[in-house]
Amino acid sequence: MTDDGTATAAATGTLGYEQARDELIEVVRRLEAGGTSLEDSLALWERGEELAQVCRHWLEGARARLDAALAGPAGGEGGDGDGGPGGSTAADAG
Repeated sequence: MTDDGTATAAATGTLGYEQARDELIEVVRRLEAGGTSLEDSLALWERGEELAQVCRHWLEGARARLDAALAGPAGGEGGDGDGGPGGSTAADAG
């Protein structure tokens, strides 16, 4: 059983955000449906925790990239209607 847990943890590390999210949704669905043994429920819960961590990792990485992009060039580059917060100021000037 330890080998299975190790293999699961290794496989989780290779999942993309969408894959982990979709599998997490399925795990939650199965837990909410009930009808599983306590042992199976605990295994599902543990898998859900692993998947949630993968999703959290991806989201934290995305947040860091967004923060870096927003903190990058201080208005010297772009700002031409790219959907950023400065768009309304440009519209007011025009």
